[in-house]
Amino acid sequence: MPKHSRRLLRALGLVCTLALGATACGGSDDGDPDQKAVSPADVQAALKKGGTITVWAWEPTLEQVATDFEKEHPGVKVELVNAGTNNDQYTALQNAISAKKGVPDVAQIEYYAMGQYALTKQLTDLKAFGAGKLSAQYSPGPWNGVRAGGEGVYALPMDSGPMALFYNKTVFDKHGIEVPTTWAEYLDAARELRKADPKAYITADTGDAGFATSMLWQAGSRPYTVDGTEVKIDFSDQGAKTYTDTWQQLIDEKLLAPVTSWTDEWYKGLGDGTIATLATGAWMPANLASGVKNAAGDWRVAPLPQWKTGGKTSAENGGSALALPELGDNEALAYAFVEYANAGKGVQTRLGNGAFPATTADLQSTKFQETAFPYFGGQKANKIFAESAASVPDDWSYLPYQVYANSIFNDTVGKAYVSGTTLTEGLRSWQEASVKYGNEQGFTVGK
Repeated sequence: MPKHSRRLLRALGLVCTLALGATACGGSDDGDPDQKAVSPADVQAALKKGGTITVWAWEPTLEQVATDFEKEHPGVKVELVNAGTNNDQYTALQNAISAKKGVPDVAQIEYYAMGQYALTKQLTDLKAFGAGKLSAQYSPGPWNGVRAGGEGVYALPMDSGPMALFYNKTVFDKHGIEVPTTWAEYLDAARELRKADPKAYITADTGDAGFATSMLWQAGSRPYTVDGTEVKIDFSDQGAKTYTDTWQQLIDEKLLAPVTSWTDEWYKGLGDGTIATLATGAWMPANLASGVKNAAGDWRVAPLPQWKTGGKTSAENGGSALALPELGDNEALAYAFVEYANAGKGVQTRLGNGAFPATTADLQSTKFQETAFPYFGGQKANKIFAESAASVPDDWSYLPYQVYANSIFNDTVGKAYVSGTTLTEGLRSWQEASVKYGNEQGFTVGK
């Protein structure tokens, strides 16, 4: 495990242990009953008074949002700080929280990591600002993510990653392969492709926790149940079996390219047709356009294959939100910025600069859905992404220590890609290791 992950998790364990001792880590999901509501007038007063807020985020479209926010409110200064991407920022944030010094007013946090901060009461419950009334503005997956399995609202969604199938149409057409609508058809397509071209693979996969959990989500598996500090982990349900039965065949028949995502070799495979599909989030188009320029016009987008014929279920893969750390200053001013960025004028600014929306109105708008993608041969791919977003079940939960769980994925499930271990055995090993760690950190974890 990387050193920064170990530091993060030691800090998380300490915080949660301390919180448990003070009963702050295991209360109800209803938030602090003594928490006072913050009225719109309070927020407006904070904007009028002005001041400085520090925002930790790596999302580039926030730069223009911050500039526009300052123009609208001349007395406000937004200090936008890139403290690193995901785990690097989480390490810095946890260190600041532990030291009670240098904590930002606003922090970007991915949905899978939200629980570890929400459960330990390190984030302000935005219901005090009336954020609960904004639920109808967002698609189900992102809104479920900011609730972190509870009744609070710990952030406002910034973007989302409803999944779709990106496929190389040129390769498919060359070999007469139909675009799969089910995962069974996907398996058949993988076999056809390998038979037609021994150098080509249906996709690349060397084991990825985010992808695996998304597939489990779509297949109907619900391995994590979280109620305060009471946690259950169970990868033996039918949904998990549905996923492993198909994916194990892809592994056993060597139909998956042994290439790690985001490497030079991966980009090369996407460009030369030896990696023919990607099942991933709707944020992918910009990455293809910038990283695989030579394949412009070859690729298209299709709905995510289903686990059963006639199904219409998707899942999220990626996405993040803006939260208010409990120890930050200027909460009213910070909330004003978050609402502006993720529920107000800033949304259109971010979309105009390439962000993918978490807001339902934008997903459903004619302007958004009619946008043509030159990279995809003029295809209006946003229609597919919007349908995917509306088809994400909203009952998925992550572990309150999912960052750690993901860090040991390749030591457990990942062995199925390089040894005789099966995916089912790997999931069982992942479960056992996650149960052990959770109990060590003060959670009560069962199977």
